[in-house]
Amino acid sequence: MKHLLSINDLGAEGIDEVCRLADHFTEVSQRPIPKVPALRGKTVAMLFYEDSTRTRLSFEVAARRLSADVMGFGVSSSSVNKGESVRDTVNTISAMGPDALVVRHRSAGVPHQVAGWTNASVINAGDGWHEHPTQALLDCYTIRDRLGSVAGRRIVIVGDIKHSRVARSCVMAFTAQGAKVTLVAPPTLLPPALDSWPVDISFSLDAVLSDCDVVYGLRVQMERQSEALLPSLREYTARWGLTAARAARMNPGALVMHPGPVNRGVEIAPEVLDRPNATLNEQVRHGVAVRMAILYLLLGADPQPRPERDQA
Repeated sequence: MKHLLSINDLGAEGIDEVCRLADHFTEVSQRPIPKVPALRGKTVAMLFYEDSTRTRLSFEVAARRLSADVMGFGVSSSSVNKGESVRDTVNTISAMGPDALVVRHRSAGVPHQVAGWTNASVINAGDGWHEHPTQALLDCYTIRDRLGSVAGRRIVIVGDIKHSRVARSCVMAFTAQGAKVTLVAPPTLLPPALDSWPVDISFSLDAVLSDCDVVYGLRVQMERQSEALLPSLREYTARWGLTAARAARMNPGALVMHPGPVNRGVEIAPEVLDRPNATLNEQVRHGVAVRMAILYLLLGADPQPRPERDQA
């Protein structure tokens, strides 16, 4: 595999392979010195045209734990502010010889374009409303870690589906792994065409809450909305928020998930976020191991690993 642009680049077997590798890198991250020489001599460049905390930092930590060098790129301090195009920026960074580019951009399809402009491997770290494949992978890994398997699980994804690249990638990943997915949202926050999505649709969280294994909340993305799609955040919370009363009706052991950042008290009540079945911090922690696995698959997988890697 040269690039990771979509969950469809992996399929069910590829997702399983990433999770198996992540098991190993989870163990590495628990060592007193959480580092292996698997990508020594490799360089990973971060091209983030949108703000990011979890994704960017976890990719940087993942690369460094694999002993790769990290090349940072901040839009606010770059020639982008002088009008430089994405292609010229990619050409400039590619001339420095990175082995991988981790790309986030507000426009759908940019990582796919970048893959045609560089010889480096390209990882989609989120493109517009389109996809966020590594988030879906770490979510699969978190469910497997907590519940043993994604297969057969009933997963409810609730919130701003229309503007969510996470929802699209998670639907692909969860259904590829054999889960049953239900989307819950007000009609204004659903995509206009859902015929090709392998999901059920509900407009009521209360109707599906007692029969699920995972409630996956999505942030209401006001910055991506060009029109008023909700009467108010208070009404959203009243009808689609995971309040303490709703959480009390969930099955024992059912998980509460969210890709972050979360609007406390809007998508999920603060007291629900503090419960043992809320996995937000685990998702962040697993994100490092999963992104280590992706970088290793793209840059370091050898049919015959070097002895130093075996001894790590």
